[in-house]
Amino acid sequence: MNNDQALSVKDIIKKSFLDNVLVDDPNSMNLIMPFVISMLIAPLMGLFIYAVYKKSFRGVVYSQSFAITLTGLCIITCMITLAISTNVVLSLGMVGALSIVRYRTAIKEPMDLLFLFWSISSGIAIGAKSYMLTLISALVIVGVLFLLNRKNSGQDVYIMIVHYMGDDISDEIKRIIHKTKYQIKSKTMRGETSEMAIEVLVRNNNFAFAEHIRNLDRVNDLTVIQYNGEFNG
Repeated sequence: MNNDQALSVKDIIKKSFLDNVLVDDPNSMNLIMPFVISMLIAPLMGLFIYAVYKKSFRGVVYSQSFAITLTGLCIITCMITLAISTNVVLSLGMVGALSIVRYRTAIKEPMDLLFLFWSISSGIAIGAKSYMLTLISALVIVGVLFLLNRKNSGQDVYIMIVHYMGDDISDEIKRIIHKTKYQIKSKTMRGETSEMAIEVLVRNNNFAFAEHIRNLDRVNDLTVIQYNGEFNG
């Protein structure tokens, strides 16, 4: 009896999956091909997002793992969309299962959110077979990023820390950098030595002003540090 039941289950699986889907059903390939196309386009789109993220990254520390996650996220989102689009009951169960997921990783760079949602939305659009929408959206996003990065190209924000002696040196420093956009962030006085931290906007890596300040008689040392900041002034 057990052998008969086992054999019948095996026959049912073979009949329902192998025979009906792969052999007997002439339309099976028409049903499978959209899934195959979507799962081929998703990794290509993910790699494209990965390349754009790597090229346009302007943060402090580049995260290779996050860039790879963008590619995998596009593929996984596409797979989920394909799964829930074929069955209403499965879609409800999938929504319930995904609702318990909690993300604890903090996003350090605001621009990372753009690429994160771009990857997710691209996976959804590809899973919904909206290939043209995915392509047009990618072109629009890349165009906007190119225009904005080009507008700010050649301009970097630096923090210049100067140690000097004498109050009149601070006025001399301001006179040297008066043609450059700057903000005095802090000024610390320790006995005869003072420390001044200045945020400066440097164009085309022109540090001539730093050389002039360093050559002043009572300037002990000067440090210039680049950071990912937005000049407000």
